Amino acid sequence: MSEFLEIEQKFDVDTGFERPSFGALAGVSEAAPVVQHLSATYFDTADQRLAASKITLRRRTGGTDAGWHLKLPEGSGERREVHAPLGAAEREVPEELAARVAEVAGGQPLAPIATLDTERTVVTLHGDDGRVVAEVADDLVTGRRLRADGSAEAAQRWREIEVEVPHADPALQRAAADALLAAGARPGGHASKLARVLDS
Repeated sequence: MSEFLEIEQKFDVDTGFERPSFGALAGVSEAAPVVQHLSATYFDTADQRLAASKITLRRRTGGTDAGWHLKLPEGSGERREVHAPLGAAEREVPEELAARVAEVAGGQPLAPIATLDTERTVVTLHGDDGRVVAEVADDLVTGRRLRADGSAEAAQRWREIEVEVPHADPALQRAAADALLAAGARPGGHASKLARVLDS
């Protein structure tokens, strides 16, 4: 199991949005985009106690970080992300993650509440020294709420962009946000993809 801080900004965009070039930002070069296909199942109690506490628990396949992800609120614009291996069990939350949310769950079982399928275009930004300074994820998302019997409600589809930095860099974060807003992006209206699905 591993954990780290997640620092990201979210933006809502229309389907026809043209992503700006971030290579024009000072001291930044832009790598060629890479397309990933991600599929995630989200877990919570029947009365969504984790969501109410701004906690996200999912099992995701695809991309470079397939596995179980637990996201815990840490501070303004930050979340602590805990990872566990994918494993064979698709509907059984790993014990070490279940233990981290046991108090919030209050003894209630954790079960699937939503699925998200994402076509993600990742643009990696490098600094002058070659280090990765940010990742821009351009996501086409299909989300579905799950009923108690496991059946899915009608699909929701949208596009959003996330800018994630490995370490807080206010100047770079502001410059990337300014480039997106100037191109027609809007500040994200939901804290997470799951929140968007559950709010429908």
